[in-house]
Amino acid sequence: MRKMTDLWPRLEPLLRDAERPSRYLNHEFGCVRKQDADFAFCMVYPDTYELGQANQALRILVNVVNASENLCAERAFLPAPAFCDVMRREHLPLFSIESCAPLREFDAIGITLPHELAATNVLETLDLAGIPIRSEDRSENDPFVLGGGPCAYNPEPYAPFFDAISIGEGEEAVPEGLHLIRRMRQEGASRGDVLRALAREDGWYVPSLYRWRSEEEAQEAGSWIEPVEPGLPTVIRKRLFTRFAESNGWELCIVPYAECVHDRLNVEVLRGCARGCRFCQAGMMYRPVRERSADNIVESVLTGLAETGYDEVSLTSLSSTDHSQIADILTRLNKALDGKGVRISVPSQRLDSFGVDMAGLVAGQKKGGLTFAPEAGTQRLRDVINKNVTEDDLFGAIDAAFAAGWRRCKLYFMIGLPTETDDDIKGIASLAQRAYDRAKAAVPPEQRGSIRMSVSCALFVPKAQTPFQWDGQIAPEEAIRRVNLLRHSVKHKAVDVHWHDPETSFVEAVMSRGGREAARWVEAAWKRGARFDAWTECFDEQAWRDAADEAGIDPAVIAQTEYPVERVMPWTHISTGVSSRFLALERRRAQEGATTPDCTFGTCTGCGACPDLDSENMLAAVRMLSGSSASAAAPARGEE
Repeated sequence: MRKMTDLWPRLEPLLRDAERPSRYLNHEFGCVRKQDADFAFCMVYPDTYELGQANQALRILVNVVNASENLCAERAFLPAPAFCDVMRREHLPLFSIESCAPLREFDAIGITLPHELAATNVLETLDLAGIPIRSEDRSENDPFVLGGGPCAYNPEPYAPFFDAISIGEGEEAVPEGLHLIRRMRQEGASRGDVLRALAREDGWYVPSLYRWRSEEEAQEAGSWIEPVEPGLPTVIRKRLFTRFAESNGWELCIVPYAECVHDRLNVEVLRGCARGCRFCQAGMMYRPVRERSADNIVESVLTGLAETGYDEVSLTSLSSTDHSQIADILTRLNKALDGKGVRISVPSQRLDSFGVDMAGLVAGQKKGGLTFAPEAGTQRLRDVINKNVTEDDLFGAIDAAFAAGWRRCKLYFMIGLPTETDDDIKGIASLAQRAYDRAKAAVPPEQRGSIRMSVSCALFVPKAQTPFQWDGQIAPEEAIRRVNLLRHSVKHKAVDVHWHDPETSFVEAVMSRGGREAARWVEAAWKRGARFDAWTECFDEQAWRDAADEAGIDPAVIAQTEYPVERVMPWTHISTGVSSRFLALERRRAQEGATTPDCTFGTCTGCGACPDLDSENMLAAVRMLSGSSASAAAPARGEE
């Protein structure tokens, strides 16, 4: 590895007064510092170590790059706000964890976009690193700034800040892109030539090579972008990691010094979800569904626990109980780990699959809290959003959970969903109260005082690439009215109600639905001090309001306008594989209150993902062969 500046002598004295100095230390158990490489890449999570170290995408990409010949990967995280200020005062640039080297000395850096409220942190990261925040201002000697992650499915609010953005899953795309940059730079290619070549690679979007059209031009042309030279793709299709099922569920895992969120072993068991909730971006962008085998998962869990010393493992996915062999996996793990004090958690548990047997399998000896997500308070609205669960599903899950020993449960809902009425809000209160009554009835009388039931409400955010992308968000003041209606409708004191700040959800909606004009808004807000916007204590609503005036946009129009399905949206040139025709059809079904079944349990619903991505719905095929599907599963091909 080529020599880079070691900032440790300058950093070490500052850590004596830093909050949680372990955030900035290297040499954690399991970390790798690769020496035999001539191209250095740094993967950055735009928030603090405690949040970023738990991110699976960061771990995966660092591992796959380090496994590539001639490439090395390190990690970096944004310091806590106070330490950002200290570093600026001391003129200390942002550094990597492994070698304490300045980010600006790396050949390329990758910044993941985990959620919309991380936008200003991207600019904070670049500025603290001493890298120009706009790609057009970078020189030949600056590192290539690459982006990716969930928010890349509408990349335009971030477009001016990145040289290139990876669309889709990065296990193969990121190492390929880095190899291309390395080879061309060694051949003497200019920065511009490298980006032109990268733009022609599958799954890479280079915003600077596309002119942003006006509203009138975009609606007439059917796309907001126009290539500035011939040969560039006009639609960028996501990359799919087709070998997910065969890949090992265990991979190198760093055990941090400091306690992180989700501080446990994570083994991804399933990728994708075909339940088809119409508000859910992840359910659309990770299609088709792929799962690892039971043997792979069990072996990965046992190896990972032995290698790391964790006493908790999470079987992660969007819907882990949808795994075709989940009962067998849990049975085998419970047997292998019996008496060892290891807790097995299964997040994202589905109401209609959490019965008595499942409650027994995931109970173990350490029972924390359970979270179930009815999403809406009435069956009418659950049908609108295609949740495909009923009150009986919820009550059955609660009966099973509390009889198996759980005493705490959180119910997750959204307010502001399309077609929602006050009766739907009151329905949340009614459903929560009846759920609490069911929980009490499921436990012995002497234990009823320990029961806790809480309701958590998020404000609906219309997400790009979903059937509800054309629907607007309700105004913050209307959200507060509905929250107050809910609070006053809950009669049980034992049912706690929590809600998300509507102002932060408003920023999320603008970032989710905006075009390149939203980038001006982000930059102006950051210059006014906005950063760490996902932290309640740091969110500066006034900075965002003042920034809107400077940027010359009306964010309320972007967040709240309802559009016809014929409107060309700012992300039309980015393809998840799911067709716009299918999304429009699902929106129409929502307005009619009609539901669409999960294709992994039945026939193809015609979303288009499988043929467009030259793949197939593996879970549907597995269920068909095992005879466990609700009806004969057809290959997921074609379009309705």
